[in-house]
Parts: sequence; structure tokens; C-alpha cells
Amino acid sequence: MDITYLTPDENGDIAWPDFDRNRRSVVTLGAFDGMHRGHQAVIDRVVALAKKHDAMSIVILFDPRPAFVHGWAAAHDGEEPSDDVTDVNALSGVDDRLAYMRRAGVEHALVVRYSLAFAAKSYLFFLGQCTGRLGMRTLVLGADAALGAGRKGDVKTIAALAASAGVFELDVVDDLGPGEVRIPRDWKPQMPDAWGEPADPLAVASKAERRAWSKRHQARSVRAWSSSNVRYLLGHGRIKDANEILGRAHGVIGTVVHGEERGRTIGFPTANLSADVIGYLPVDGVYAGWLIDLGSVADVDTDAGAGTDATVEADDTTAAKSGARWPAAISIGTKPTFSEKTGLHERVVEAYCITDDWLELYGHRVRVEFAGFLRPQVRFDGVDALKAELARNVEETKRLTA
Repeated sequence: MDITYLTPDENGDIAWPDFDRNRRSVVTLGAFDGMHRGHQAVIDRVVALAKKHDAMSIVILFDPRPAFVHGWAAAHDGEEPSDDVTDVNALSGVDDRLAYMRRAGVEHALVVRYSLAFAAKSYLFFLGQCTGRLGMRTLVLGADAALGAGRKGDVKTIAALAASAGVFELDVVDDLGPGEVRIPRDWKPQMPDAWGEPADPLAVASKAERRAWSKRHQARSVRAWSSSNVRYLLGHGRIKDANEILGRAHGVIGTVVHGEERGRTIGFPTANLSADVIGYLPVDGVYAGWLIDLGSVADVDTDAGAGTDATVEADDTTAAKSGARWPAAISIGTKPTFSEKTGLHERVVEAYCITDDWLELYGHRVRVEFAGFLRPQVRFDGVDALKAELARNVEETKRLTA
């Protein structure tokens, strides 16, 4: 898969790559944050239609997330986030999303740096660029998609345009999954206070109880298969429910660094991740999951071409470079200090790999995946009580990752 990184100019214009003018293309676009099963259905549809019509499959991927850019600008007097500002609410990094596209068989991925100037372009201008410069003859969208300034280019509007102009066709992928769910409007991550995977609090509620809960929490409706719902679930320790929507284990990527090494002194040495973790961290707690070694940082270039107008060949950084994968008990905790980049409390991720081998992972890029919630972060009465609980966590991790 060819990847082209594109940066709009100050007017929001893009120097689109030149493709074979004799070939048509099937195009979709979006942030595809988390690449959940709904996103996968859209990508798979693009590839299927492209094969059917002997056309190019093109995915336009926006990075950073549009919601992040607009939210940051609203909170910072119209200023856009700089490259060193971390989007802590992004479910996954660009490389994870590209990796799925590559496996799905996408031919071209165009990673567009999302800017306010680009966002100000009308959907008519954007679609004109896609048809004129990219040879788009079929546009594939999810049923709730909208594009262009003010999100005025919704599916209904674009369908009418496609029918009247006759230049391209619109193919709408129906919303998949179990319909809609309701989540609190201004929710914040909340660590469960009990041991074991949290259950859906509304699973056995009556209609009256659901209405009361929705009113009390000012809940809003979102699609069950949505990035918003996945964030909400991870923010409440509901890992299994989130993984069901993702179609795989949620994971984050980071570099192993030296920590305080307290775990080593009690027989549970951990791999400590650096602060610049890529991917959404679930709420604080102890989890069962896996650690995958992606290789030394010197051998892993996850930012090749990022931020430049360049074309590179995709590298699936989510696949273990060394082939090493271990079950792991994972701890996420919060430091009493704030990050200057995000204004949020700093988070610490530690993974104890369940293996008889001594692991030397310092300086390695690793992927930490989550299989289930084990328990909240609590204080123990002495080292012996802590060691006994860690031993129980290890046994439960073995069971959940078997």
C-alpha cells in the first residue's frame, strides 16, 4: 500500500498526487479513530468495489482528529494544536489505522494533516477535487458521515448531488452493530471500585430506570459501534465490551524506559512505558492483557514521512517485529503532576510479563493490549499483602489470556 502524507497550505488547498487518469477510483474519507468494526465495514466496502470495477481504492485519512483540532481551537482562541500537543483522546495512532488498511488491501492511503483552513472548504469544493484530481467515481460513506465546512455535506445532501450531477456514485454502508446506546453528555473516566470486569449498569434496568438514568446523567444517544462509545467503555474499565466493538484487543504503543524498579525488588519486574504513549489509556486500574515486542526503537521508524508530502510503503507496526508476545498483568496509575502538553494528570503504564525468561526490553517499542479489567488501584497493608494480590492478578491474567 502506498501512503502519501499531505499538508494543506495556508488557504487549505492540497497538492493532490497525480494518479492514472485512465483509472477510476473508489474513495472514502475520515479519521477512522480506533478502526472499529463500523470503520472496517467501510474500508472493506471500498476495497470490494474497487476490485469489482477494476478501480483504485483510495482512503483519505485525517490526522489529527477533526474533533481534536476544533476542540483545541475553541479552547485556545482559534489556535491550532502544534505537533508536540498530544491528543490523549485518540483511540489509536495513525500507524494502527494504516495497518488495517494495508491488511484489507487498500491501494492508496492519503494522510491529510487536518487544519482549520482545510476544514473551511465546502463539501462541493472537496468533492470536486476528489472527482477531478483523484478520478473518484464512487464515494463510500457511513450512514452518519458529514463533510465540508459546517458538516453540511451529509449523506442525504451528497446523494442528491450525485444523482443530479451524474459524475460519481454514492455508496452508503448501513450502520452495523446493535443500534444506539446512551452515554452521559459530560462523562469523565471513573475507576471501578470492585474487583472483576464491570458490567453494563443498564443491562437489567427497566425502561423507567433507563429514562431516569438518562435524565440524571443528561445522556445522549450514540451508535454502539462508535469511537465515542469505545472511549466511554474504556474510561470505565469495560474492556471486553470495548474489544467487542473494535473486533480485537484494544492496545497502546510506547517505549520501555527505566522506572523506579520497585516491582523488581518484590519479584514482579515490570516494563515501564514512557509518557508519550500512542493510543487511548483505559481508566486507572490493573488489567490482564499482553505485551508485544516491536523491536528496538532504533529499528522502528513509526513516523516515517509524517507531516511531509511524501509517499512511503506501509509498515504494519502493530505486528511483533521479533515475534515475542507474552501474557501480562498491566497497571495504569496516575501521578499527582500535570502534563504541560495536555493539562491532564500524567499516567504511568507498567506491564509484568508472565514468563520464566529474563526480558531486556529497555529502549524497545512495545504494544500493550488489554483483555480484561482485574481490579482498581488500592493501597495494601504491607509488602506481603501486595505480593499476594499480585500473584492472584497473575493467575487471573493467565486465565483471561489462555
